[in-house]
Amino acid sequence: MSASSDNQSSESALSSTLPRRQLGRYLRDWRTQGGLTIAEAARLMEWGASTLQRLEKGQADRIRTIDIQELCRIYGIPDEIADGLKGLAQQAAVKSWWHAYGDLIPENFDVYVGLEASALRLMSYQSELVPGLLQTADYARALNRLGYPEDTDAELERRVGLRLQRQALITRRAHPAMVDVVLDESVLRRVVGSARVMAAQLRHLADLSTRDNVTLRILPFAAGVPLGLSTGPFVILEFGTDSKGQPVEPPVVYVEGFTGDLYLERKADVRRYRHAHEVLLRCALDVHASRNLLRQIAKEYAI
Repeated sequence: MSASSDNQSSESALSSTLPRRQLGRYLRDWRTQGGLTIAEAARLMEWGASTLQRLEKGQADRIRTIDIQELCRIYGIPDEIADGLKGLAQQAAVKSWWHAYGDLIPENFDVYVGLEASALRLMSYQSELVPGLLQTADYARALNRLGYPEDTDAELERRVGLRLQRQALITRRAHPAMVDVVLDESVLRRVVGSARVMAAQLRHLADLSTRDNVTLRILPFAAGVPLGLSTGPFVILEFGTDSKGQPVEPPVVYVEGFTGDLYLERKADVRRYRHAHEVLLRCALDVHASRNLLRQIAKEYAI
């Protein structure tokens, strides 16, 4: 392949949009789970292999819902996931994507979790709650019991189990993701579940902060409002670079909302959130002081 072709391929990858990349990622994972090569799956669709390859890379110019439905049938994808994939296929190709819950994509299809699982580095700020990747089972259970009061005990435990499974991203032995988190002190003081649950959660955070791939800092009340305004919670996700040092995928800013989620890919937006994270880092306690504060407040809860 020529240098010109390499550049075009790189530009195409970076110009693709998040819904299309997520659609392609899910389809690739289900194809490989089914033991099919690209050539075999393309032949079943009566496509050329390059057509399916572009779809899996999020670079397809035109995506037909009927084709996604047929691929789901071939791969044996369950209906509830297939509905989510068809919803992704219908999203506009935009750089700032507001995903309203239940709009085209079913509410039980979690777009963010699929994105998170592919990230190699996550930088976040949390002002109210411990992020899912760092939660204990009891903390997660208390939140889900409030969020889904009509769930049976079995459904509740399934939600908790799924949340704990996500944590393999940072605890796995091979190539764990790098996590750089700033927690507002209010996260430590806001009681979720009970004092006992909070004591265990804060000890868990302190223990996680000793891992080489986890950096955790506390923004104390004394730091005031470093940015002069509230950003709200956010996560910046990065997906690594290729052999030439170019991003495999563009970084994404994730902002969770009550009725939907916002995904930002525009360079100016990502740059603004990076700056915000840097300012919060500078104003937060250092790693050791943060760990000491976590253990101190955990002891207060345990009294």
